[in-house]
Amino acid sequence: MSISGLDFLQKRTVRTLALGQILSGFGLGSTLSIGALLAADLSGTVAWSGAAATFSTLGTAIWAIPLSRLAFAKGRRFSLGLGAALAITGATLIITAASLKLFPLLLVALFFMGAGSAASLQARFAATDIPVDKKVGKDLSLVVWATTIGAVTGPNLFGPGEAVGQWLGLPELTGPFVFTIIAQMLATTVFWFGLRPDPLLVARQIDAQNVKVRKKLSIASAFSTLAKFPVAGYAIVSIALSHMTMVAVMSMTPVHVTSHGGSLVFVGFVISLHILGMYAFAPLFGILSDKIGPMGTILTGQGIFVAALLIAGLGSEQEHLVTIGLFLLGLGWSAATVAGSALLVVSVPTDQKTNVQGLSDSIQNLAGATGGAVAGSIVALSLFTGLNMAALVPVAIVMAFSVFLRTSKTKSARAEANNLPLDI
Repeated sequence: MSISGLDFLQKRTVRTLALGQILSGFGLGSTLSIGALLAADLSGTVAWSGAAATFSTLGTAIWAIPLSRLAFAKGRRFSLGLGAALAITGATLIITAASLKLFPLLLVALFFMGAGSAASLQARFAATDIPVDKKVGKDLSLVVWATTIGAVTGPNLFGPGEAVGQWLGLPELTGPFVFTIIAQMLATTVFWFGLRPDPLLVARQIDAQNVKVRKKLSIASAFSTLAKFPVAGYAIVSIALSHMTMVAVMSMTPVHVTSHGGSLVFVGFVISLHILGMYAFAPLFGILSDKIGPMGTILTGQGIFVAALLIAGLGSEQEHLVTIGLFLLGLGWSAATVAGSALLVVSVPTDQKTNVQGLSDSIQNLAGATGGAVAGSIVALSLFTGLNMAALVPVAIVMAFSVFLRTSKTKSARAEANNLPLDI
């Protein structure tokens, strides 16, 4: 295929992925905002409210690897379409769990919803499959940005969703998931019919040499690749710990706000601004990553995290400060995720990309599940302020790792310039 043909296919692929992300995003806001409230209601205790984030992110972590292997075997449209279809199952089971008052079924439903998030995460990497002669940050970030429309709109459909739910005779809080089901059906259709030809299969055809020596995908081979390319390991750690920080604080915000008298509408507003921070400014961080480098952008994200956690934590009794803190929390996540993903794309061989990307998404969401799991207990012991202070720990780890890697690269460059042996 000619260079102009590849450029045209790349633009069409990015547009298709962006449209699919817009539709997929409608399910995100409902899961994050209402999931914690449903978990607290069906379990009968606030301590289990964090289970919503835990099981949805755990589902994302577990689904990420089989979906990445499906992409490797059949192409992106199969894996992205299946992920959206599984999210439909999850949304349907959430409504069923609320109807039957079955908390365990709610957890299973949230696990299936995680497949939709796994597909959404994989979509950003799909934007970088086709080998075009430009940096990857911009296209990757545009696909991340597209999630903004659905994800921000989703929480603000609580009112209309509840009206639809009452008209259909559905349990309280489950009406918005009707919109989720419709949106995911449309997303499945977009991915299935829009990604033709499949970008990953086109890239594999171009990289004919790697087709002949294709490696078997496995978790062991992914870790082996990371051992050979430590920068990729840094990218994964940065993405994972940033996700842990975000999920831990975000998952307990609806419970914290409602326990202080905040309405469901206000919860939707806060989460909308948080998601706006997560996705709306992604192109800015994509361009920044291409300009100053991914590591500098990751460190920028950690600095934003520090401001977010101090504002939300120390101002936990003031609604406007919590709102500002949650917006900045999303902004920090965006910087770290976009830059870390861009760094991961360019730091591993072509034939191992989907394998390592799947492992990265899995580790990211296992970290998020851990953050969500411990968040409820931390709040019970030290309130929302204590949770924000505890979330500074993973931020400090990423900063320390960044300094170590930069120091190592500087020593390596000096040793190479002076023909000296490197001793790190």
